[in-house]
Amino acid sequence: MSLRAHIQAIQREDPAAKSSLEILLCYPGLHAVLIHRVAHWFYQRRLYVLARLISQVSRFLTGIEIHPGAKIGRRLFIDHGLGVVIGETAELGDDVLLYQGVTLGGTGNQRGKRHPTLGDRVVVGTGASILGDITLGNDVKVGAGSVVVHSVPAGSTVVGIPAKVVRSQAEALGVLEHGRVAAAAENEAGDMEQLNDRIRQLEALIALVLEDRVGQSRG
Repeated sequence: MSLRAHIQAIQREDPAAKSSLEILLCYPGLHAVLIHRVAHWFYQRRLYVLARLISQVSRFLTGIEIHPGAKIGRRLFIDHGLGVVIGETAELGDDVLLYQGVTLGGTGNQRGKRHPTLGDRVVVGTGASILGDITLGNDVKVGAGSVVVHSVPAGSTVVGIPAKVVRSQAEALGVLEHGRVAAAAENEAGDMEQLNDRIRQLEALIALVLEDRVGQSRG
């Protein structure tokens, strides 16, 4: 992986980045990924204690916890990054974007593959949790604060607890516009509430018609 390409990707995605030197010196997300490459190298050679020690040093320095066993693709961008946790069997594709407080975690104490797999260009909003051996396809967007416990098809946007797909909004949202995902969910919730109101009105009308017919039959 080219360090220059990684820095250029961050510079392209983050409007706050003023220079390559600033990114290299001041971006903990980049530092965490670079240190993880070293830890992962030792982990693959079964030097588990040394790998974990390196990852713990990285956690202390950056506030980002990446297990040395995690498989990370090219140009991962962890924006700010404080509180991000990536589990041992997690797998991330290329050009993934994670905001602060994201958890890629497991469920239960089962062995084997127990953490999520993220495809290319996945965006995970602030404070979101993706749990278990599930797969998020390419170009999936996860809204801030969401909890994802089921696999998500490529190109979808998911929000909520538990997260649900908001299909109609997926193409309209830009890469860094994860804050708008919640608004999209609220719009959909409003539409559902209007539909529920209409259903209640129709049920009430049907009940009145049935009551009228019963009254006529008794008369």
